[in-house]
Amino acid sequence: MAENEVPPKAPQPQYDAGHVPIMEEFDSPKRSLPPAVPVVIALVIVGIVVAVIAFLERSKPVAQGGIDAVYASQPADMTNTMVALQVTLRNVGDKALYIKSITANLKTDLGNQSDDAASSSDYDRYFGAYPDLREHAAQPLTVETKIMPGAEQKGTVLVAFPITELQFNDRKDLNVTIVPYDQSPIVLREKSTATK
Repeated sequence: MAENEVPPKAPQPQYDAGHVPIMEEFDSPKRSLPPAVPVVIALVIVGIVVAVIAFLERSKPVAQGGIDAVYASQPADMTNTMVALQVTLRNVGDKALYIKSITANLKTDLGNQSDDAASSSDYDRYFGAYPDLREHAAQPLTVETKIMPGAEQKGTVLVAFPITELQFNDRKDLNVTIVPYDQSPIVLREKSTATK
């Protein structure tokens, strides 16, 4: 070989996927998983953020209250029992509450029944037919009533059920559902099952 002569290059080996030498396995946990400590810290931070968001966005009560007194009447010539419910509603939310609808729900041995509250303009007519309820009626709680945050509203809800007064007195449950605009329904329950 001459002094300036370049030695011939060795021929490049043909690529054979089945015979590639691997010095390190890339599917080992060292290569496929990130370090454990940063992952655990990230998971704890994400968990704390989710818990804080869930706590702040949880469903908060809009109002509280109950049925303070129940008065039922069924004169001899009437087939329905008329009921005057004295209720209290307190706005515990942070915005004004506007009542959209009021419904009384009754559960007896005969099944479940409900009735929408009578309009305040009909109270005099109903008291003409059920005179003994007049003395137990206060200001009507009506739809479109506005209750400011922190305020309390007391009133009468007048409803009728197609059962006898005796069957009403043997009731299993009685509640008033108040549906406000843009908020969840509020269920007011009877404080005592004793009728007056």
